[in-house]
Amino acid sequence: MSISETGPSVRTIGTVAPGRHPDTVADRAASRRAGTLVGLGAILLWATLAPLGVAVGGVPPFLLTGAAFLIGGLFLLLALPLRGRPLSAGFRASPVAWAIGVGGFFGYHAVYFSALQLLPPVDALLVINLWPLLIVLFSALLPGERLLPRHLVGALLGLAGTSLIVLGRGEIGGGGSLGGWACAVAAALIWSGYSILNRRFAAGTPSEAVVGFCLVTALLSLLTGLLIESPALPEGWGWPALLLLGLGPVGLAFLLWDRGTKTGDIRFLGAAAYAGPLIGTLLLLLMGQAEPTWQLLLAAVLIVGGSLLASGRLLGRSRS
Repeated sequence: MSISETGPSVRTIGTVAPGRHPDTVADRAASRRAGTLVGLGAILLWATLAPLGVAVGGVPPFLLTGAAFLIGGLFLLLALPLRGRPLSAGFRASPVAWAIGVGGFFGYHAVYFSALQLLPPVDALLVINLWPLLIVLFSALLPGERLLPRHLVGALLGLAGTSLIVLGRGEIGGGGSLGGWACAVAAALIWSGYSILNRRFAAGTPSEAVVGFCLVTALLSLLTGLLIESPALPEGWGWPALLLLGLGPVGLAFLLWDRGTKTGDIRFLGAAAYAGPLIGTLLLLLMGQAEPTWQLLLAAVLIVGGSLLASGRLLGRSRS
């Protein structure tokens, strides 16, 4: 249907699908761009997650998860009135959204911090951060998407990079390291699954519900920690590191990521998410938690290259 000179307020724009107003197309594109930019903000905050987690010190993983989510949840809850929203808005979600949100938040961080304590931080970080590549792959399961050969090749490159880290250390099955690798892989699967399921089944849930997810996750984590862990508190600079951990990568970042995965370009966010672990790895190196090696560099190149290839950026392709 061609629209042309039907009145002073209608622009000539060419061909538009029947029943579709041109402004709707523009609004959706603008919303997609805004959602993508918001998601990128979460990625930048997550770059500090591993360094801050290491800086907190020897706090057991469940207690650390609970404390961080309690700080983040209370911060987001108190911010609701400042945005003109009632406190109850932070708890309005469907049962499915509650299951996806709490399951993703609690499950991911429990195994995330466990992996950081059971493995060398840089190794754990690179394995855990297979989740951006998995998001690109799993996005093919969303309506209107399909899996292409470049997605499979990208997955194999990411697997090769991860294998280089694991086999290079020669610690599989030795001591507690097997549990550490299992936690790292589980974290990658849980967070990529959450991101896709959040878009598929919880797209209509307001982002404010992240407040409730954070507070319930805090409660579950603290109760679990008190039952199975020996309590330990941060020391020295560990206290401000814990505060920053809760406010940024375990608080505000989840609000941003919720909107990004629901309204942004999820494949682009999946590929761009590798900026986070690269920055995080650099911070860990500056903190003296690891030494740069050619194996580490090659593994990073393989994993990041696989993600870019799977998203189509490496070949100059992108979804419109």
